[in-house]
Amino acid sequence: MTTETDPAEIRRLVDELASALRAHDLEAAMSIYAPDVVSFDIEPPLQHVGAEAKRKNWERVFAAYECPLGYEVRELTITVGEDVAFAHSLNRLSGTLRNGAKTTGFWVRATTCFRKLNGRWAIAHDHVSVPFDMSTGTALVNLEP
Repeated sequence: MTTETDPAEIRRLVDELASALRAHDLEAAMSIYAPDVVSFDIEPPLQHVGAEAKRKNWERVFAAYECPLGYEVRELTITVGEDVAFAHSLNRLSGTLRNGAKTTGFWVRATTCFRKLNGRWAIAHDHVSVPFDMSTGTALVNLEP
């Protein structure tokens, strides 16, 4: 049964993940993912299957950027059912690369799917993408919300 608190709990988890990423807190970030998460991120491969693959995905990000990391979530929309929920938003990761270069990052489209496991919401799937110019095949990473 969906409760009035479920949308607030999903929002809290999105905020908690963003805070964990900003702080390079890998354990806090991973505590939000289901063990069998499937992630379609913007970096290869086409999919990251399982929590260990997702952990390695975030480890690569943390290895590339100094702490703290910039991480924004805008236009968050949440839909909740009995034991599944999804959220979509525009997200931006930015910061200082380990080589000292500062980056403002770029906006991505994010969809995050949650599943209730033993009474607790967890990320079962996430999908991050950027639009592209169909005539050139070039990713459009300069778009702003």
